[in-house]
Amino acid sequence: MLRTRDAHGKALWLFGQTLGELPAAPRPDWQAAEPRWIAGALARALDRPGGGWHVLGASAALRQRPLAVQVEGRSLALWRSQAGVHATDDQCPHLGAAWSRGRLVDGGLVCPWHGLRLDPAAPCSALYQTHDDGALVWVQLPGEALLPRPVLPVRPTSALVSVMSLRARCTPREVLENRLDPWHGAHFHGHSFARLAVREQAEDSITVRVAFRVAGRLAVEVDARFHCPDRRSIVMTIVAGEGEGSLVETHATALSPGQCLITEAIFASSTRSGFAVARRLGRLIQPLMRLAARRLWVEDAAYCERRHALRERASPPDLSCASQESSP
Repeated sequence: MLRTRDAHGKALWLFGQTLGELPAAPRPDWQAAEPRWIAGALARALDRPGGGWHVLGASAALRQRPLAVQVEGRSLALWRSQAGVHATDDQCPHLGAAWSRGRLVDGGLVCPWHGLRLDPAAPCSALYQTHDDGALVWVQLPGEALLPRPVLPVRPTSALVSVMSLRARCTPREVLENRLDPWHGAHFHGHSFARLAVREQAEDSITVRVAFRVAGRLAVEVDARFHCPDRRSIVMTIVAGEGEGSLVETHATALSPGQCLITEAIFASSTRSGFAVARRLGRLIQPLMRLAARRLWVEDAAYCERRHALRERASPPDLSCASQESSP
């Protein structure tokens, strides 16, 4: 173990792979977290193609019944058959009943009002393209240049996977912005991050050395790189230290104006012999992983909502049309 200090000068013990001490930061975090750099990295991320793909949630959440989901103001019905995952507008073409309130029969969706069956092989309602990557379910909507598949990072094989989702009053913009500001970690999430130092800062990515608290003053330190593969996602990859190669994917889906679904998928991996045991105990460990992720994102959602509120306040609505209509 290595005895050192956390971001607030208190004693800290690091265990596991030792990465070595970094030189003291030349500037305090409030100066290092330059709004101009964050804004530039965010602008480049938002300019990347998304292919029309939006994350709907965990693949495991889609079981034996249809789900009602919302994406960019569209109400969709989502269900799974032996042929895969299907999505359609949540409105029966007969008299408008919600498909999501129906039932599944032989892989088709049966309307709850009059029994019309939506067969994926010969649909009576237009279907959207979907993608199930084994951890997350995606839907493709029009409105931007389409790609055949979502843009995904290289995930570790034999990973322990956990997926968590929550809603926030913001847009995907603020979710990416939050993750492009790692400097807030040791201050805003002191219960989880003991200290953090930037190792490398490029135009559109940032690599940090961060100490994750395991229990009290006991922590493990890793080097983690943040980058945005598309305009609605940001990935943290552990590039050195315990769990090298592990990923944390954060996906932001606009539900309606000012409402966003944040979905975080953790792909934990390790070369330690004990990790095989952890994978076998996955059903016991995954709820703890989701709880830890949710604890952080409840706080970060507040960050996103604050940034969104400030942005909305700085951009008052255009009332010129209203004023012209009221003019005599």
